[in-house]
Amino acid sequence: MARTARRARRQAQSAGLLLTALAAAACANQGAPPGGPPDVAPPSIVTVRPESGAVVPEWKDDAVIQFDEVIDEMESGSSGGGGGGAALTGLARQVILSPVRGDVRVSWGRTRIRVKPKEGWKPGRVYHLELRPGIVDLRRNVLKTGRVIVFSTGPAIGHATLGGTALHWVEQRALLGALIEAVPVSDSAGYVTLTDSSGRFHLDALAPGRYVVYATADQNTNRRRDPREPFDSVTVTLDSAATVAIYAFVHDTTGPRLRGATQLDSLMVRLEFTQPLAAGVPIDTARMRVLQLPDSTPVSVAAVLNQRQYDSLTAEVKKATQTDSTRRDSSARRDSAAAVSPRAAGALRAAARGDTAAARIDTAEVHRLLALRPVPYDKLVLRFARPLAPETRYVIRVGGAVNLNGAIGDAQSVVLLTAKPPPPPKADTTHNAPRTTPP
Repeated sequence: MARTARRARRQAQSAGLLLTALAAAACANQGAPPGGPPDVAPPSIVTVRPESGAVVPEWKDDAVIQFDEVIDEMESGSSGGGGGGAALTGLARQVILSPVRGDVRVSWGRTRIRVKPKEGWKPGRVYHLELRPGIVDLRRNVLKTGRVIVFSTGPAIGHATLGGTALHWVEQRALLGALIEAVPVSDSAGYVTLTDSSGRFHLDALAPGRYVVYATADQNTNRRRDPREPFDSVTVTLDSAATVAIYAFVHDTTGPRLRGATQLDSLMVRLEFTQPLAAGVPIDTARMRVLQLPDSTPVSVAAVLNQRQYDSLTAEVKKATQTDSTRRDSSARRDSAAAVSPRAAGALRAAARGDTAAARIDTAEVHRLLALRPVPYDKLVLRFARPLAPETRYVIRVGGAVNLNGAIGDAQSVVLLTAKPPPPPKADTTHNAPRTTPP
């Protein structure tokens, strides 16, 4: 009897372990039931605390963004949105809290994101909590729209708006993903956002007043203005609405220096500088000094051209010296184009453009704003009064070069070795040589 009872207990224990294992396996598989439609909907925001537009003078807790499903943690990262020297990672890249001084704690809670500044919530501030597009759920569905929550710890929420475009002045393009800071002149903490794919930005719910607006090419994505990153600023008096254009460039406290010289032909030499030059302070022949070695004989400089003037001059020379063969080629191309039907030609032109109406509008606006300022250049072309001697060294000195933010470079010099003259063409004696009769 005792043996039978022990056998029964062992069987009961084995059955219990099997049921436990089956239950654990069922809990581990929490996916969608088989046969159902796939979940392709991105996560959506259900609630936020504090609510947008709320005035919460005694708020001490985290700001919470609640979603309707579990979101992906993305990467490890618990700080961001306005401080720290390292690049932001994880959910911290998707959240911007301003105005704050220092770091912001961003934590993941399965279906929610918690946000709080390390300095704590300050009384008498209006906070902007921006959720950037890019939040994903566990099925990799992406939330493509962002949201801005505005709440106050005391004062009334303003109704002024600030917009504009950030541009990379030297590279002549829109500044994408640039860090925008609108800092009140009476404070050091500003409202922060990023530019979109066309270089535009927009800030709502600002109080009227004077602001210094910065645009920075945040190359290391730490949301700070670092010394070697292109940036610039404008001051604006904001009443109800304002629009600004900001031309970012690297602010170097040292003046431009000569980097090298390249001979273009017997009369022209191109100089290259370490940074772009200010177009409003042209360099004329009085600031140039060229000496021929070894006797240091002065060489007369006839003109100093910037890169655009040189390109225009060479284009005119090429146009004036166009050969008959080029004209014949152009005529042949016109004949081949005439053989294409007008409908096919229109289709080819549309395919070559490959853009939409919105893209054309954005590009036109960027070009319009860039045309308001001269194009920066870091190259100059010297044209001499007489041809340079071949295989000869020259010392070229430049003084008074000014960069874009007004720093003046001291007189610098480079040494140029002119090229060896080309050998004379060999006479073609293949057809003119007399025939010899073999013995």
